[in-house]
Formats: sequence, structure tokens, C-alpha cells
Amino acid sequence: MTGREDGAVETAAPESAADVPGGELEPRTAALASFDGNGGAVEQPPPEGGRPRRRGMRIALIVACAVVVTVAAAGAATGVFGGGDGKTEATAPSGPPATAKVKRTTLTSSQTVDGQLGYGDTAAVQAPGSPGSAQSGGSGQGGGGAGSGIVTWMPSDGDTITRGQPVYKVDQRSVPLLYGSVPLYRTLKPGDSGSDVKMLEKNLRALGYRGFTVDDTYDYGTAAAVQKWQDKLGRSQTGEVRVGDALVAAGARRVAKGELAVGDTLAGDVLTWTGTDRVISVDLPVQYADLSKKGGAATVTLPDNTTVTAVVTDIGTPTSSKDSSDSSSAGGSGGSPGSGSSNATVPVELKVEDAEKIGAYQAASVSVEFASETRADVLAVPISALFALPGGGYAVEVVTGAKTEYRDVKLGTFGNGMVEVSGTGITAGTVVGVPK
Repeated sequence: MTGREDGAVETAAPESAADVPGGELEPRTAALASFDGNGGAVEQPPPEGGRPRRRGMRIALIVACAVVVTVAAAGAATGVFGGGDGKTEATAPSGPPATAKVKRTTLTSSQTVDGQLGYGDTAAVQAPGSPGSAQSGGSGQGGGGAGSGIVTWMPSDGDTITRGQPVYKVDQRSVPLLYGSVPLYRTLKPGDSGSDVKMLEKNLRALGYRGFTVDDTYDYGTAAAVQKWQDKLGRSQTGEVRVGDALVAAGARRVAKGELAVGDTLAGDVLTWTGTDRVISVDLPVQYADLSKKGGAATVTLPDNTTVTAVVTDIGTPTSSKDSSDSSSAGGSGGSPGSGSSNATVPVELKVEDAEKIGAYQAASVSVEFASETRADVLAVPISALFALPGGGYAVEVVTGAKTEYRDVKLGTFGNGMVEVSGTGITAGTVVGVPK
């Protein structure tokens, strides 16, 4: 309480902040004043040695009346003088700064994580004979002979390679791309059979060659088609397909980075490549793994703050990265894999079906919002409409004509800047006060 030059008495209404699950919230707090409850002035004993002066008594009475009036006003505004029904009326000549209506709507709470827009994981294309290549028994693939020859042509970074097009050239011979899941791991010739034969015949048919049946048998009709294919590639027309004569991938590929240059000896990693579709990669903490389901949708926010919908296309195996200090602090006890402090994540890949909505972004940091809970047909108000009550709980300031009253509410789901509320007298269309 402070005095002003005009003799009026002012009181300050404190505010407090309360944390609410689901979002940052600084609810307003109703102002309460302390008073003795008797409504009258308390007589003070006279000073020793004589009667109090009339002027001093007049000042005391004026101050006491001012305090009573101020406290009464504060009590009316906050429910101090209200009944026991949890509602408090107060005349509101000017009303709250702004108002909003209680809405019946659907609220979705969510979890947002960081993601990366790009073309997905890269894979290395290795020269035949290199460690890890198909010829040496690994998972990689190469072409143009067992680690021999000179690179005479390389694609540019960012180029897209489709079926039949060269991935690179060695000694002026093209090493084309074929679609499939089985690599060339042996020399194919008449009399051979297997899934790799069928893969080759499917590609020859897709490239326009005829005169054979697409099956798993390499017959002389297949060999004749291969000779025509070899002639177009500038190779010797042997009718046989060797390891390294072509590269096999699941589909078209985008060159991420060329590792060799024209003039280099064909050896090691030739280039790295990715898929051709832009995807969003997320390392989802395992505690949120249940939010991600194959085919499920998520909302992606791009660097320019526009949002697009993406669909989960792949969910990997959970991984964990342990601090290097874990092993040193283990004392050589040989704990089990995954023991100790670790941050486990699940690799999740998403795809935006309408790629045009991504715009020109080739690589960018994005945020990905996974829905965790949806509540339909609930009553909700803006989070800022909540008042934190001094004794705990929350209320909203309901505007009824020229008056307002605080009504207790029970909170539910938070989402999209709104909060689910329920309570006596809270219905769709109820007007509540909110800050500007």
C-alpha cells in the first residue's frame, strides 16, 4: 500500500507463475489482500503522558477508512467475500483486456524432435577387388575389372543415374546401372540359373531387348540379347556377364560425392550415392518410439517456418551411444552390451509425398512433430486464460454482461496453445478473459 499526493491509497496485486505439464505457462494470479475481517478501525492506545491530539486521530481515521475501502475492493475482485460455491462476482466497468470463447474442439498433444532433410544415408560404390566389394565377398559392388584400369569418365555430384545409364567409365567402357536386389557375384553364361539370372533378364527386357523368356535360366536367347547389349556399351560381345560389368541397386541413384577423378586408377571407393527422393531422417529417443509407426503421419516444419506432412517410411533398429567415460569407469568388469549410461535412439525415415511442397531445399535442419495423444470433442480455452489460484488449482475469469466471476476449472490435455477445461458453468461459447 502506498500513498499518493492526492491522499488516495494504492495497493499492488502480486502475480505468480506456475508450471503446467504440456507447455510453458505464466498464469495470472488473482490479487488477495490480508485484513482483520472486522470491517472497522482498531483503536490504538494513547501515548504515555497525555491525551492524543485530535489532528492525529483524524489522520488515523482517514487512513483506516482508506484501508477498509481498498481491502474491500480487493476482496470483492478475488472472492475473499464470496460464498462457498467457488464463484466470485465482481463489477467490471472496463472488463478484461480481451476475451475469448470456450471452444469445443479436438486437441492433440505432441512431441517435437530435430530432423535432417536430405537424400538419406549414403552408400559407397567400390571398385571390384577392393575390401568389402562383391568380388572379395563383401556387400559392396564394383565394375570394370578386378581393381585395374583407368577411370575415363565420372558423373558430377548431384547427378541422377537411372537404369542402363553409366555409373562411371573405365578404359572407355561404360559400367551401367541395373535395378535389383541381387548383385553380380559370378560370371553368368549359358546353362546358369538362379535369381541373379532373372534379375539380369528383367533389366534386359526393360531396356528393350527381346528374344528370350524372363525366367531364372540363362539360355542362348539370353546370351544373344547380352551380345547386343554389350555392343551398345562398347564392350566385347562375349554373351557372358562378368562381375563388375554392371552395378545393381534397388532403383535410380543420386551421386552424393565422386571419390575418384578422371585419370585415377580404379581402386577403393569410386563414389558415394543415395536414393533420389528427399527424405527426413530422425534419431528418435527410445522413450518416444511408440509415437512412430510405419505409415503414420508427422508434421515437418521447414527452415522458412512452413509446414508439410510426412509419412513414416522406415523404422530402424534402436542404437545407443555410450559416453567414452563409461568404459574407463567400468573397471574392466565387462558389463553387458547396452549397460551403463547411454542415449538410445531409433532411426526413423519419413517422406513428404508431395515433394513440391518442400520447395528447393536439398539439405536442411527441420523439426518433426509426432502426435502423442488426441482428445476429440473437448472444451478448450487459450492457455493464457488460466488463473493460478493461491491455494492451488486453476480458474478462468468468466465474463457475464458487465460482471466477471472466477470459476474453478479442471485441466486436461494441452495442445496447439489450448488447454482442455471442465467445471461448473463451463460450456461451449462461455466468454473468458485473456490478456492482450
